Amino acid sequence: MLEHSIDQSGGRTNLSHPSGANAASDGHSEASQRLPNPVFYPVKPASPLSNPLTYTDSFEERHIGPGNADLAQMLELLGFDSLDALIDATVPQSIRLQTPLKLEAGKSEYELLQALKEIAQENQIFQSFIGMGYSNCITPPVIQRNILENPAWYTQYTPYQPEIAQGRLEALLNFQTMVTDLTGLEIANASLLDEGTAAAEAMSMSYGVCKTKAKTFWVSEACHPQTIAVVQTRAQALGIEVIIGDHRTFQFDVPVFGALVQYPATDGAIYDYREFCDRAHAAGALVTVAADLLSLTLLTPPGEFGADIAVGNSQRFGVPLGYGGPHAAFFATREAYKRQIPGRLVGVSKDIHGQPALRLALQTREQHIRRDKATSNICTAQVLLAIIASMYAVYHGPQGLQRIAQRVHQMTIVLAEGLQRLGYELGTEPFFDTLKVNVTPDQAKHIINRAHSHHVNLRQIDATTIGLALDETISSDSLLTLFQIFAGEQGAHFTPEDLLSSSHHPIIPPALQRTTPYLTHPVFNSYHSETELLRYMYRLQSRDLSLTTAMIPLGSCTMKLNATTEMIPVTWPEFGQIHPFAPLEQTRGYQTLFEQLEHWLAEITGFAGISLQPNAGSQGEYAGLLVIRQYHESRGDSDRTVCLIPTSAHGTNPASAVMAGMKVVPVDCDREGNIDIADLKAKAEKYRDQLSALMVTYPSTHGVFEAGIREICDIVHANGGQVYMDGANMNAQVGICRPADFGADVCHLNLHKTFCIPHGGGGPGMGPIGVAKHLVPFLPGHPVIQIRDDHSSTPPLPHPSTLHPIGPVSAAPWGSPSILPISWMYIALMGAEGLTKATEVAILNANYIAKRLENHYPVLYKGKNGLVAHECIIDLRQFKKSAEIEVDDIAKRLIDYGFHPPTVSWPVAGTIMVEPTESESKQELDRFCDAMIAIREEIREIEEGKADRHNNLLKNAPHTALALTEEWNHPYSRQRAVYPTTWTKENKFWAAVGRIDQAYGDRHLVCTCLPMEAYQE
Repeated sequence: MLEHSIDQSGGRTNLSHPSGANAASDGHSEASQRLPNPVFYPVKPASPLSNPLTYTDSFEERHIGPGNADLAQMLELLGFDSLDALIDATVPQSIRLQTPLKLEAGKSEYELLQALKEIAQENQIFQSFIGMGYSNCITPPVIQRNILENPAWYTQYTPYQPEIAQGRLEALLNFQTMVTDLTGLEIANASLLDEGTAAAEAMSMSYGVCKTKAKTFWVSEACHPQTIAVVQTRAQALGIEVIIGDHRTFQFDVPVFGALVQYPATDGAIYDYREFCDRAHAAGALVTVAADLLSLTLLTPPGEFGADIAVGNSQRFGVPLGYGGPHAAFFATREAYKRQIPGRLVGVSKDIHGQPALRLALQTREQHIRRDKATSNICTAQVLLAIIASMYAVYHGPQGLQRIAQRVHQMTIVLAEGLQRLGYELGTEPFFDTLKVNVTPDQAKHIINRAHSHHVNLRQIDATTIGLALDETISSDSLLTLFQIFAGEQGAHFTPEDLLSSSHHPIIPPALQRTTPYLTHPVFNSYHSETELLRYMYRLQSRDLSLTTAMIPLGSCTMKLNATTEMIPVTWPEFGQIHPFAPLEQTRGYQTLFEQLEHWLAEITGFAGISLQPNAGSQGEYAGLLVIRQYHESRGDSDRTVCLIPTSAHGTNPASAVMAGMKVVPVDCDREGNIDIADLKAKAEKYRDQLSALMVTYPSTHGVFEAGIREICDIVHANGGQVYMDGANMNAQVGICRPADFGADVCHLNLHKTFCIPHGGGGPGMGPIGVAKHLVPFLPGHPVIQIRDDHSSTPPLPHPSTLHPIGPVSAAPWGSPSILPISWMYIALMGAEGLTKATEVAILNANYIAKRLENHYPVLYKGKNGLVAHECIIDLRQFKKSAEIEVDDIAKRLIDYGFHPPTVSWPVAGTIMVEPTESESKQELDRFCDAMIAIREEIREIEEGKADRHNNLLKNAPHTALALTEEWNHPYSRQRAVYPTTWTKENKFWAAVGRIDQAYGDRHLVCTCLPMEAYQE
């Protein structure tokens, strides 16, 4: 049996021969100075195949980290002889699933890629001229291969530990700078979910900062229909009235707190909104402009004509259509509103050495602090997509973007000239890339049919209007095809080339032409060759710790393996090049994928219906609560507005409840971290006539399977409420128990946690919801595409006349469809047995860590039999008194050991929450435990007076390469600082900057790229 030994530097667990011999430690060769002690494993013959015809290579064995021998050792340490025995002791028997999941057995990677390819090929790739905020585009291959398809970028976590996230923070700062430059506003956030929800956030922010008493929001009828619908959904829950009208005739004779206009309008018209903004401001209202980023290289930016907020979608900056997502929305506003801006904001600060350093500023995770007083529930953003969009701007630069915009605009002028030659009447307003064509109903029918025969999609705005939107992929052949479609039998007797010299259609009027510069920072003017861009992206990549480096043991975040096989289909054209409003008959592959994934998720959770629309966990919370609200409304219970939320809940829970128009009433927890059932019962009975819902996380936010969960649900139901379960911890339930079976009515599922969609540095995410049978009629709808057909939901829906869906919560009908193949692949690869074993091993891994550390650190909460669920909370509060060591000091020291720190000070201040997931091997778990034990000894040195209380290994962590080259004023060696273990000597990950001064950055808020002189200083 292999023995453990801690090396003298205090860290890594080495494996040595049973005899203790060390063949590589004699120092006689150069290799012996570089290589770890070799371990020789006996080669065992493979078991004979019982049936080679049915043999399947096991993906499960590659997804789950510990092998069978490791599992046996870990179980032995915990005192169990099997995984079943561990689960029996951990999970209450009253909620256990009594039969296996009704899913097929897992299949091989090769087999499933073939199967999914067949499904994908059911989609038809038409050239879409639909527009409506979505444009086909060209993703530069250098960006696709080296960011979108690169695990060093897509497996990063949200940059809450900025010292090891400087690369993506710089890319996000580039995104913010790009947005502020193009919109002409002073500050922008680091992306939101989509244009529709960004507009809804703008409405909420306007309502919060406007000094009028109005509760009415005005929306232009020229906005995209999906944006209008998402805004209406948000407004209804908040008791805000939405007025839709024409900005040219609205005189603000009705008090409003804000207004929303589209620029260019949904039909392509470019309006001069200066006078409208003046009237709005005179009435005390804020103006939000939903803008097209590419057009702003040619048009007067919103900030220059009076806009207070600009929102939109950065999708056409190199991000595939993906049938609607994921795409990064942008949100820009004036400096005066910097503390009200929703989402995340990257700011510039400095580190302990005085060097510029980036971090999330101001309201970072503000919903976890302010809870029901938070300005937004946004948690997951669209970081990976924002990075792609920013790199698109870096690659092309201001001149390149302008050339793309000019070409699109000029091609649109050629198209307009050709359509007029064919006798069609166009809109009279100036345009950028979209035309409105007036037709008769009969013409419209024939034109749409001819378009489909040419594999072209047009937008039929109404019976007598067709819309045409061009993009950067347009070619001369594309225009010729459009001319043939509109010409019909008479034919088009000219070519696009014939029209170039004779196109004199009025273009952008001088008053609306952009005159101010943009993207002047060197970063947008230095990397236009592929060689230079490649090097720039890899420089940034090297400053970020991802799963390619080490375990990211963040509690409640489930940073598990995102297998390469699962990621491959994401960039297939059949999934990536589909417009979200393409006719359903062209998307049968997607519909098949949705149907199967919904069926599997329904089986895993026990629910009757699934909606895939919410495109983040926060959106899932919000959608679930709206469904509950609609259910009560349908029964005449409009007074049911109280939402009970345990004090331990995710901060997004109370923020989402307020967004859904509910009043938050907190419920106490007991000393063990469980919901105080007596307090819950008292409050449920007190508000029995107003009780709408209980929001509960299971296993609990404290990482424990609460034995009283059935009783908790029964209490809420007995008092007329519904139970909403936060699915953040579903990774501890799959195959073992099902939320619908023990009383939940709604549950959102973080597909970016449990079901392997990667976090992407803070997004994309997906948060679909499952609901009980009585709530199925209220699942989200959509104004553009009918999403509640019998073929797109499992089980069969009620008759359409009985449906009362809530409005859309996302701009696209199915949220972010192009990343759903990841979860489809994961479930199909694992099968019922694999999914169940993954849950069991996740629970084992967490308990193994808790057991190994319990003699060194207190484990704060434990459940039945002294066990935790899939995560554990390590209590570090005692060290503040004994050694003046804070939780952040330990977190930063873990970086020196090569780890991303666990979740810090949540849900309990002064603690860390550790979640290893099932994907991490025993070797990696031991390396983490050994690092934590070694850090405990470093703290002991301080406690015993052997190390200085202020100048020590923890207070100065993380140690950077730069620090080693400067004067060393520390009472410990450089080697001990940066190479605490043998592993770090061979696999060192260097923090790009030292400890960051967060307060300095908030006092001197800078959220755009600094001039180069700042870096030279």
